[in-house]
Amino acid sequence: MCNLKCCFTLTFSSSALLLLSACGGGSNSNNSVDPPVVPTPQTNERWVRGVFEDESLFKDSCAVPRNGVSSVTGDAFSDVVGNVQDEKLWLRSWTNNTYLWYDEIDDNDPSNFSVLSYFAQLKTDFRTDSGSFKDNFHFSQGTEEYLTRTQSGLTFGYGLSWQFVQATVPRKIIVRYTEPGSPAELAGIERGDELIAIDAIDFISTEDANEVDAINQALFPTSTGQNVNFTIQKQNGEQRSYQLSPSNVRLSPVRNSTLLSTNIGTVGYVQFNSHIQSAQSQLISAFNLFSQNNVQALVLDMRYNGGGLLSMASQLAFMVSGQQQTDGLTFDELKFNDKHATFDPITGRRIQATPFYGREIDYDQGLFTSNALPSLGLNTVYVLTSGATCSASEALINGLRGIDIEVVLMGDTTCGKPYGFYPQDNCGTTYFTIQFQGSNQKGFGEYADGFSPTLTPIFEADVQGCLVEDDFSHELGSANEGMLSAALNYMQTGECPVQASSKSFNAALLSQGPRIRTTSSVVDAIILENAINQVITEPTN
Repeated sequence: MCNLKCCFTLTFSSSALLLLSACGGGSNSNNSVDPPVVPTPQTNERWVRGVFEDESLFKDSCAVPRNGVSSVTGDAFSDVVGNVQDEKLWLRSWTNNTYLWYDEIDDNDPSNFSVLSYFAQLKTDFRTDSGSFKDNFHFSQGTEEYLTRTQSGLTFGYGLSWQFVQATVPRKIIVRYTEPGSPAELAGIERGDELIAIDAIDFISTEDANEVDAINQALFPTSTGQNVNFTIQKQNGEQRSYQLSPSNVRLSPVRNSTLLSTNIGTVGYVQFNSHIQSAQSQLISAFNLFSQNNVQALVLDMRYNGGGLLSMASQLAFMVSGQQQTDGLTFDELKFNDKHATFDPITGRRIQATPFYGREIDYDQGLFTSNALPSLGLNTVYVLTSGATCSASEALINGLRGIDIEVVLMGDTTCGKPYGFYPQDNCGTTYFTIQFQGSNQKGFGEYADGFSPTLTPIFEADVQGCLVEDDFSHELGSANEGMLSAALNYMQTGECPVQASSKSFNAALLSQGPRIRTTSSVVDAIILENAINQVITEPTN
């Protein structure tokens, strides 16, 4: 039987309801002699343009069924013998049923594609007002890898988070930070270090396709036993060589909880990198520190936070603002496609708004606990942002603005993802396709081009604040670091620093030519994290 978490993740509710998952699968056996197995021909017999059979007919029918149990959850796989056409037809019907813009997809013959290439084109090509594709968030990932990262707080790699300044020649990537205890940190790699070469390959200038492939394999490793030599240029100009071997690295999503003394009193600062399960206890510890020291202001550093648990964004919003300012109000309300105006197409439950959650959550059991969250009761919060601030991080900004908490942004325009999805496993791959759009208490959710910091807001997605470049010459959490320094100065003077944002993240994505990958679901959270939701049952007292 498939566990709820491996099949899909469900919407938060404050009601005492649980759902059973109908994951499909099973096997038959008898005493008769089995006939010879004849491979199923891959034809388009079951594909008729514009006619969509129910997705349940194809769910868990796999060309290569998994046996045994998940290494992360311990739950038995529900796969049965099928073929690649079954996998593609499931993707087609599932998309047609749940995709937010299902009516903007060309119904192409799945026989002309591999499974992953077929999924890749099951999305809209429509654009936003700025000319960007409105769906930049369509991707897939190995299920065990996804579960390991989100549920266990582990990722495979060197413990490096990269800033991709330029993805094509002349390439440039810089270290944002390293994870504590990771191969990169133990080797002495630091924020601001720049990559010059990998093994004997000129990282900056090579245009050889095989060497570019080797660079990608080195930057985003998938197996152990791989030793890679990184030539790094330190900020003083010195070049050093580091030999790193990838391993499982425990993520530390909450870092540098700090108290800063200023002219207006004590200011709290915390670096928050990802809305994953392990962040909850770390956030609570940080806010207990801030509450006990009666901070007068708060700086949330989410410049590298690509999102994650929507429920955790709700909890964080409560910890910022408190019970009095959130009681009975909506943090986020989901809207699905026009086939599902009343009921959630994944859970089958009536669509209800997500409130501001004021209690701890047992994410393993999908339950609220009786423990109240700490809260600061602030009516203003300062948020450090970049093009990598995405999804649940933007939902936090939008949710607080919806109840008239003043949000001041320092940094760059956020990624623009007012959308979310239910990660769905099928045959060992977890698929992410946009299924809903979120809006706040005021009904606003139109920020597909991101929230932009500006001193003179004009449009609804303009937010009071300053454009500030990321400062790699100082450690995160240092009062001298550019974005944090700008926030501290602004809260005291109302003035922005004299500089313009480089928009380097967006520039890297728009550049043309042979490129390295600019994101990884393992190493980076850029535009890849998702608004995960769970079913929560109220505890009985």
